[in-house]
Amino acid sequence: MSKRLKRIVLKFGSGILSSEKGIGLSRKQIARLALEVGTLVRAGHECIVVSSGAVSAGMETLELTSRPKELAARQSCAAVGQSHLMHAYANAFASQGLTVAQLLLTHNDLDSRVRHLNARNTLTHLLSRGHVVPIINENDSVAVEELNFGDNDRLSAEVSILMDADLLIILTSVDGLQDAKGKTVSIVRDFDEVASLVRSDKGHTSTGGMVTKLQAAQLAVKSGIAVNIANGRKAGLVYAIAAGKRVGTYFPAK
Repeated sequence: MSKRLKRIVLKFGSGILSSEKGIGLSRKQIARLALEVGTLVRAGHECIVVSSGAVSAGMETLELTSRPKELAARQSCAAVGQSHLMHAYANAFASQGLTVAQLLLTHNDLDSRVRHLNARNTLTHLLSRGHVVPIINENDSVAVEELNFGDNDRLSAEVSILMDADLLIILTSVDGLQDAKGKTVSIVRDFDEVASLVRSDKGHTSTGGMVTKLQAAQLAVKSGIAVNIANGRKAGLVYAIAAGKRVGTYFPAK
């Protein structure tokens, strides 16, 4: 990360946006994360947020006490919760004089040449305004890939590639990839060497896990994009990572 970063994609997982019980959003967390992103924008960076959290927001509104197992019920939660998620972001960024823009994408949108170009052109125009932060989520009411597994991890890598990002920051509820002794691996240059360290377990509010995060990192790195996985519950890490400091697990670009 020797060159000055310009375009940064930040992925916020459900585990760092939800309340401690996993039902409803943590407005305090969203406000803090928005402040850190806003600081980067004012410093001249172009920032795109890929955000989960719609299902958790919908669970609160629909007065559910646990995450539904049925796909249709989860999609219903996402449909109800997406507006609440965006309202929380809009309020958090408005206090900094910044505007948010919502984009709901599916993997098919990025696979289609025409829709791929449309999404890229729209995002490029939004970023050119200088005061707009695009917020991207999978269109969970009609698509199921990230809703069933991945928690937007793969989508964040695909968006990074789409927009030729300099850096992808994946914020989760752990400090990064951990070795057999529970110590955070600070840098990964060879994915094969760390494959055995990845476990399939995940938090009760998230649908991903380190498996999908490592897959997303590998996808981005192969496309020349550096990746950093870090703990989104810890304040100040976004600043530190953007400044080139070693935080969490860093994957240099190829």
